[in-house]
Amino acid sequence: MNKSGKVHQITLTAILAAIIVLLAFTPLGYLRIGLVSITFLTVPVVVGGIVLGPVYGGILGAVFGLTSLAQCFMGDVFGATLLNLNLAATVATCLVPRILIGVIAGVLYRVLRRVRVMKAGAFVLTSIAGSLSNTILFVGMLVVFFRESYFGGTAFWTVFVSFFTFNSVLEIVVCGLLGAALSPVLTRLAAKE
Repeated sequence: MNKSGKVHQITLTAILAAIIVLLAFTPLGYLRIGLVSITFLTVPVVVGGIVLGPVYGGILGAVFGLTSLAQCFMGDVFGATLLNLNLAATVATCLVPRILIGVIAGVLYRVLRRVRVMKAGAFVLTSIAGSLSNTILFVGMLVVFFRESYFGGTAFWTVFVSFFTFNSVLEIVVCGLLGAALSPVLTRLAAKE
């Protein structure tokens, strides 16, 4: 890759990272319903993974994860509860799934294109898979780390079920639509550089 292409990748990564931070710390990025937060921050991570590849997608996922961790210290009731239960598990739960969103999106998009899935189909499938991977990995880590805590029992299963119903459906729809709409535009722009 030439120097101009590398600068373009870094610039686009910085722009998407700024969008993640903006979404994270304004009402635009989360729809909060009780203890559950429905996030739209997966969109720039998935788009970054598709357009820039798994490494930059992982970097964008890390930015998302760091903003999630910051929310635990900034009044998010659910995050603060997890933080009080187990600091290391909370850090892992905030970071690992979010990093993997970008990595999975970057790898999956390239695999789908190699097996000759139509570009539009690859954008949609990757966007949906990116959002779904966030939910599955995040909730999976909640189960692994927090199931047996005082947070367990009825309250835990209420949150768990909500992640796989309303929460995940809304996140999948939003990320599927926005990711599939924005990725082709940025891919064309990236190809012109």
